[in-house]
Amino acid sequence: MNINIGISENNRQAVANELLKILADEYVLYTKTRNAHWNIAGPDFYDKHKFFEDQFEELNEIIDRVAERIRSLGQGVRGSLGYFLSITQLAESDNEKTDSEYFIQELLVNHERIIQTLRTDIKIFESDFGDIGSSDFITGLLQDHEKMAWLLRSHMK
Repeated sequence: MNINIGISENNRQAVANELLKILADEYVLYTKTRNAHWNIAGPDFYDKHKFFEDQFEELNEIIDRVAERIRSLGQGVRGSLGYFLSITQLAESDNEKTDSEYFIQELLVNHERIIQTLRTDIKIFESDFGDIGSSDFITGLLQDHEKMAWLLRSHMK
């Protein structure tokens, strides 16, 4: 079926490709946050266990919204772990530390990296690809990540 939403096929494909990279970053960050939830240890275990759970649940919602945005542009969503790892800008962590300070710092760095990417993509989606809807959509994601980063910072010493 022909999609006639005022954005060319090439531009919709270009935006979808960038959104796939964002989706990969979100999925990697979700996994890292889930890992923190599973492996946190120490005197603040319960508090941080619940805190990380709240964060990975929010990331789960973000992941779904990003995938649905890609679909709304008429593009498919390639969702394999191998593919995500091949296009993410975030690094996996094999560190065996289990303290909250380590997890919070690592997750904060990742949120800030995503925030920087989203800031750049906001302008590109609107000015280069004529997709104000996707620009607005990722502005909302930017705000979500800024809040999550603030909450992480609030737990630091």
